[in-house]
Order: sequence, then structure tokens, then C-alpha cells
Amino acid sequence: MRLILASQSRYKKESLQRLGIPFDCEDPAIDESSLPGEAPEELVLRLCVGKAATVSARCPGALVIAADQVAELDGEILTKPGTPEGARAQLRRMAGRTHRLLTAVAVTDGVRTGRRLEIHVMTMRPLSDEAIARYVARDNPVDCAGAYKIERAGIALFASVVGADPQAIVGLPLMTLVDLLGRFGVEVP
Repeated sequence: MRLILASQSRYKKESLQRLGIPFDCEDPAIDESSLPGEAPEELVLRLCVGKAATVSARCPGALVIAADQVAELDGEILTKPGTPEGARAQLRRMAGRTHRLLTAVAVTDGVRTGRRLEIHVMTMRPLSDEAIARYVARDNPVDCAGAYKIERAGIALFASVVGADPQAIVGLPLMTLVDLLGRFGVEVP
């Protein structure tokens, strides 16, 4: 069975490559806007399942993997900042505080869909404006929910991280994904 990652994200692609199974990538190209009143959990699961379903409809017979991620601070969804200025502003708000990082993953064969949500509770150290500026200049985290790349220098921003699947923080929860793939007959390793 052909395996497809419904993403063009290099981070998700690099994560999935760690499992050593062959796969292709397809851009799901869906509207990722939140709906009025939508909770972060609902948003991330809806987007994830929507990405999987969209690619599955274009690629019948394939097993499709999709993932999505949002950060949440005080009930507000923090999306990808898009610019260095936006990244610095997000990090200033998050410095010295605790936020949640929600990562959803879905697998579908076009008939059945399995989905899971991983939540990490993450506390940032207090950070000066200078430290934030240095970090943004180093990692350029403009394309990351929460404005950090924990797999790089972003790890230094944190005092604590609590959650079950550490790879979820990078965007694709591999331990969770291996369990879902097993339910579709794909054994890893």
C-alpha cells in the first residue's frame, strides 16, 4: 500500500523519514482558518482530519498520514507568526509563562480514519528582549506554531516540557503515529 504524508512541511517529512518507511508527500492545500468559537482541540483535529481526507480523495487506495499543530496561551490560539517581528512578539508574550502545544495526527485509508491528539504543557524561562532577538535571528522560527524550534536552539527557551510523545513538539508525534499505523496493518519497525 502506498503511504502518503499530507504535508509539504520539511519538519514533518524529516520526522517521518526517521521511521525508515517509504512514503510520498502531497500538499493538502486546505483552508486552515479557525471557525468562530472553535476550541484549539477542535481546530487542530478538524484540520488534521481534513488534510488526510483531502489527499485521500485524490489518491484512492493510499494510506494517508496528516498532522496539524497549534499553540494555545490563555485560551488564544497562536499560529505561525509569519515574520521575525511576529515571532518576537509571540515569544515576549510567552516568556516566563506556561502554554499548551496541541498536535493532532490522523491516518486514513479512505474508509477508516484514526486520529489522536497529543498535548504538551510547556513552560518558558523568563527571557529578555535581547535573548528573544538573538533566538529569532538564530532559528528564524516564523513557520512554527509558538514561534520556536525546540529541536534546535529553541530548547534553551524552556524551563519544562510535559507530554507523552516528544516528537509531537516538532510537528509529527511518531510514537502515536506508529500505534495508528499498526491499526492499519503497517508494522514499524
